[in-house]
Amino acid sequence: MSTLITWIIRSISFGTIIMYGAMGEILTQKSGNLNLGVPGIMYLGGFGGFASAYYYEKSVANPNEVVVILIAVSVSILLSMLGGLIYSFLTITLRANQNVTGLALTTFGMGVANFFGVQILNGETYTAAPFAYSVFSHKLPVLGKIGGIGKCLFSYGFMAYAAIIIAILLQRFLYNTKTGLNLRAVGENPATADAAGISVTKYKYLATIVGTAISGLGGLYYVLDYNQGIWATTGQIEALGWLAVALVIFATWKPLMAIVGAYIFGTLYWLYQFLPDFLGIKVASYATDLIQMLPYVVTIIVLIVVSFRKKKENQPPQSLGLAYFREER
Repeated sequence: MSTLITWIIRSISFGTIIMYGAMGEILTQKSGNLNLGVPGIMYLGGFGGFASAYYYEKSVANPNEVVVILIAVSVSILLSMLGGLIYSFLTITLRANQNVTGLALTTFGMGVANFFGVQILNGETYTAAPFAYSVFSHKLPVLGKIGGIGKCLFSYGFMAYAAIIIAILLQRFLYNTKTGLNLRAVGENPATADAAGISVTKYKYLATIVGTAISGLGGLYYVLDYNQGIWATTGQIEALGWLAVALVIFATWKPLMAIVGAYIFGTLYWLYQFLPDFLGIKVASYATDLIQMLPYVVTIIVLIVVSFRKKKENQPPQSLGLAYFREER
């Protein structure tokens, strides 16, 4: 039983990271922008949050919990939004190729984070922000009174619950508000939306920048909670960023489905570690990498099924990845 509980806890924590990345990308793609720079954005968000928290707790004798949260979250969002602004300027204003720009943004984000991260590491393999970790990973005090179910529900920091709230709000925004309808119209047919008086440029810019802010929080959660407040130039965030992009497809561009998909991905990702103990079997070491491919395999299967069904609500926005030229309207 304890193995199963640990598996669930690890899966939900892992899923929360990619849920943030996927939710931000869903918002971005709903506007018609295909941002493959999610890994780089998560790098920027994770490094910005860690660096600000790290220097804050080093410079203050008695750091404050609220202040460290505000500083880390604010810097993480600002750096992520800067990445989103760069992407938006290149793809919306200059109409650069979205695929190439996104991949370049991934390299840029990783490069910036690792370059300045080396200054913090100062020759060490890793460094930590223990106070920030204690704050971001703080669990609800009711945990010890509920038993196994309580551990599965309340063994997480506040950002795990914030991700669910953001997903619900994002779903409501996209499908129950006029602004969300306008945004989806821009993603489906920008020429028609433009003719109806909707500012295509404004909606694309805002959706992309806000989307990158949400994705960047995934990097922040990874460093200051999931990775125990430790910064190291290992490249793990990049892998999680690509998994977040895959989750967008798995969730069929629906924020609420991203919650379910994220936890399924987390369960499948950690299958290699917990299933053998749970079933009392042994798995060869070479099979580990193959088992960790399961989230991507499942995504491909879902993509094939969705393609065959051809339901409009499960398809990507029609103008996804295409630059809008108003003069061709």
